[in-house]
Amino acid sequence: MADADIETEIETEPELTPEEEAERDRIRERERREHHAMAMRLVRQYPDPALRVAATEISDVDDDVRGLVERMADIMRRSHGVGLAAPQIGVLRRVFVYRAGADDPVRAIINPEIAVRSEEREVDTEGCLSLLGGEVTVPVERHERVVARGLDESGEPVEVEAEGLEARVIQHELDHLDGVLIIDRTSPEQRREALAKLRPQPVLGPT
Repeated sequence: MADADIETEIETEPELTPEEEAERDRIRERERREHHAMAMRLVRQYPDPALRVAATEISDVDDDVRGLVERMADIMRRSHGVGLAAPQIGVLRRVFVYRAGADDPVRAIINPEIAVRSEEREVDTEGCLSLLGGEVTVPVERHERVVARGLDESGEPVEVEAEGLEARVIQHELDHLDGVLIIDRTSPEQRREALAKLRPQPVLGPT
């Protein structure tokens, strides 16, 4: 899951001069382009077939799985995401990594399942590293709170009670393990608009 449209609390910045504001905006835009380029290079992009295949359970949490988790966490950070599922790097195994905030530690859940879902639901904008590196966003309705269960990278049982952003990220990444994308969970109109952005544009040659 991309974090470009996630709201976070930001400390009030000191008043800047117009020149300082322009320089800050240039730095932010350069960083955004770098993160986008990294996601496009390291993360499978729609319509890659791996994004539409249900992943298989992991029978043994061994060093290979721990190495996979480390690689996924590194790619997620370099792509400036808040979540990444194994199919997004072409590995059809049921594991995802995520972080609820920029300063939070990365967590991994292996063979995840949602045990409890709240009745309350909420619509918010989501992006995805596999949809133009996070450039395509759509509104998605999710449960406000969930309880997720699975295994950690040591093979120990883990249970996560999540709400808000963390609950949304968990549901988003679990969808990836079932071959489901955010364009499948939005309105028909939003889906059409997203697909239009994702459709390769013709390259016109000289006339």
